[in-house]
This record gives sequence, C-alpha cells and structure tokens, in this order.
Amino acid sequence: MAKRKILLVDDEVDFVELMTMRFEANGYEVITANNGKDALDRVKKDKPDAILLDIMMPEMDGLMVLKNIRSEDARIPIFITTAFSNEERVKTAERYNANGFIVKTQNLGAEIKNITQAIEIAEKYKAKSG
Repeated sequence: MAKRKILLVDDEVDFVELMTMRFEANGYEVITANNGKDALDRVKKDKPDAILLDIMMPEMDGLMVLKNIRSEDARIPIFITTAFSNEERVKTAERYNANGFIVKTQNLGAEIKNITQAIEIAEKYKAKSG
C-alpha cells in the first residue's frame, strides 16, 4: 500500500519542518508548498490525501486556495492552520467547507492525531463512493 500524502502549505519554514517530521514519523509522505499558487499546482500534480493550509501566505492567501480547491474537489480533507484566530476568516473558511482548524502551538500531537483520523475517514468514504 502506498503511503498517504499530505500537502503542507505554509511559508513558515520552521513550522513546515516540524510538521513534516511528525507526519513522516506517522508513516505519511509530505509534500510542501510555500505559497498559494504553488499549492494549487501541487494539488493537481500530486493528488494529496489531505491538505494543511495556512491562511496568511504570499502569492495567494489560504482562503482563496481553499475556494479554488473546493471548486474542483469537495471530498479532500482540508485543515486550516493559523497562528491567529480571526472570526471573519474562520466563517469564510467554514463557508468554503474547511474540515477543521489548527492553531499553531508548540503542542501539535492532538491535532496530528485528529488529522490522521480525518484522513482515514475520508479514505473510507472514497472507497464506498468510488
């Protein structure tokens, strides 16, 4: 069985490195993008099983990336990552059907567990509907 792929989209190098190590330790292949335009290209090219998407990025913000991805694929789990909670952005992300929100903290263990569980649920859904 091929490793499940996670697309990690963030312009903060330290966060990307930390999350990459944690997901790889849990058996995932991690693909990265550091801006919104690159993220859209990676989605088409690599077909990830889930996406972690920062809101504030250069080139194109995460909400526009989310909207673009959702216009093509409503089933892929997409989790918004942010260092700042902003009610307006949260509501916008919910309108675009984000699967969850992760506040960037030093303790990401629970969030990683939730993400991996969501990916497993999405895979079961794809298997039943595909």
